[in-house]
Amino acid sequence: MSRGGNFGKGNNRGKFGGNSKRRPSSKSGAPERKPKNVVKQESDEIRLNKFVANSGVCSRREADLYIQTGSVWVNGKPVTEMGYKVKLTDEVKFDGRLITPEKKEYILLNKPKGFITTTSPEKNKTVMELVANASRVKLKPVGRLERNTTGLLLFTNDVDLEKKLTHHNTDVRKIFHVELDRNLKFEDIEKIQNGVKLDEGYIEVEEISYIEGASKKEIGIQLSSTKNNIIHKLFEHFRYDVIKLDRVIFGGLTKKDLPRGHWRKLTEQEVINLKML
Repeated sequence: MSRGGNFGKGNNRGKFGGNSKRRPSSKSGAPERKPKNVVKQESDEIRLNKFVANSGVCSRREADLYIQTGSVWVNGKPVTEMGYKVKLTDEVKFDGRLITPEKKEYILLNKPKGFITTTSPEKNKTVMELVANASRVKLKPVGRLERNTTGLLLFTNDVDLEKKLTHHNTDVRKIFHVELDRNLKFEDIEKIQNGVKLDEGYIEVEEISYIEGASKKEIGIQLSSTKNNIIHKLFEHFRYDVIKLDRVIFGGLTKKDLPRGHWRKLTEQEVINLKML
């Protein structure tokens, strides 16, 4: 599943009363004026090589080489000038791909019940509130979980990875713990295992079984579908109601040592594993 400072106005005046003394006058007879403090504004421009390096595609030294070879474009034109500066609002592309100078961050949340998966500030109780202190960069949830669905939800500002993990051709392993309103018949397990045709299309289930040591209302199911609310629709097709739904594995990530409502940053190896899917 991470700008700027505030400047206060100083009070440069003294207190004036009837018996206050004036400052000594200059030789011209005019009262001396204290030089005003000039606040130096920070430039909103940064060097192009730093911009590229901050995006995470390469080191700053390597960025110089790519700039020299014309691999970096700014606002639709190749730039090969060393020391060239860009604004944060400029469109910068590396090998044809749009990049941003933000460090890529990856946050994993164990979502509790009752929170909506949305980035809209107008909604109450959203998942963004739960990761508000996780990063200074603007994060986006990868996919979504329904309001009453719990479990693993990934957040990132890595647009390429977010698109990859939500694309229907990417095989992202998802395992859910499902609790139904009644015992699931074994014959229905076999039907689900063989695949089910719904209005949303053909749903292929990699694996489904009873939870060991629990009642037959509790099911473990693995699938890679990116369709919204698909597990509810899958069981409703067989006349079952889903009482609880918890995503326990997402792309190899687990809930180990991650309590409900808490988040953690992914390790470097976990990020590598996701990018290799």
